Amino acid sequence: MDEFDFISHKLMIFAGILMYVFGSIGNILNICVFTKWCRSKKKSKYSFPCGASNSSLYLLGSSISNLIVIIYPLLTRILLDGYEFDTTKSNEFLICKLRYFILHTFDLTSLACICLATFDRYLISSREVRLRKLITTRRRTQSIILILVVLFGMHSIPLMKYYRVSKAGYCTIVSITYSYYYLYTFQIFLHGIMPIIFLSVFGLLTLRQLRIISKRKNRYGLINGDKQLSRMLLLLSLAIILSSIPYCIEQSYYVLFNGNNRKQTSVFFLYHVTCSILFYANPVSSFYIYYVSTRNFRVQVHQILFARRNADYVVFYPIKPTVTATQSVRESLV
Repeated sequence: MDEFDFISHKLMIFAGILMYVFGSIGNILNICVFTKWCRSKKKSKYSFPCGASNSSLYLLGSSISNLIVIIYPLLTRILLDGYEFDTTKSNEFLICKLRYFILHTFDLTSLACICLATFDRYLISSREVRLRKLITTRRRTQSIILILVVLFGMHSIPLMKYYRVSKAGYCTIVSITYSYYYLYTFQIFLHGIMPIIFLSVFGLLTLRQLRIISKRKNRYGLINGDKQLSRMLLLLSLAIILSSIPYCIEQSYYVLFNGNNRKQTSVFFLYHVTCSILFYANPVSSFYIYYVSTRNFRVQVHQILFARRNADYVVFYPIKPTVTATQSVRESLV
């Protein structure tokens, strides 16, 4: 085995397993925190209730989608690139067709939820009444997330038809026409151009509006909370941009310059493994971005993790029955 191949396989195994473990734990904690925020009806400085904002609901949908991407597509990527699991006609449906269907359906759902959460923050921070009226209700927000899953699922159905196992043992698209559509629509537009532009524009607009509001009003519960959540979304947007660009370059090379031939040299295989790790770093790193950038999120995580421990220190004092004056007189006479 070539030295570059050995390094690539070991890198995929160690990095992939670490990402799988920490990504699963992180997204499970994300789901717990955002579920708690969505169910919260009281206004608290340590939460972002869905009654005032749908951002928590969108972030919940994104975390569930990220967990699905980690559980199946990332696991199969570790098996393929790390342990050199053979792709044959017998496992074609699980390794090629179903894998890419789940990957693109839920990864695009996660990106769309992040974009909608950023747009929701923009509407809330707007000073114009007509824009704030565009904020959807909780029920409509749930319907939007469900519609996104259905639309992206229907859009990914052709992947199950055109993805096949090549003679060399790689998952590849057999239709040249659809391979170009896959490149320009899935990889460049949906994974690259659209989220980068959308997140950049509305993220900067939200920050600009929050700075204007903070100069006029100094309410800790509202302004500081909005700044924290907006900063959290901006850092997540930056992570999405950095993780998507190398993967888009790799897919563009396959279709435009290599005739969609997935046979790789040792050096390019190392680049492929690096791109895969960066691509999955987006769904894996969301929890740690939230934790580092947002104090409210850290407080909620600590309450979830250490709630049982704090309960052990509760002291129960015995309550003595009160004795009235008439009862004491009767007892003395007896």
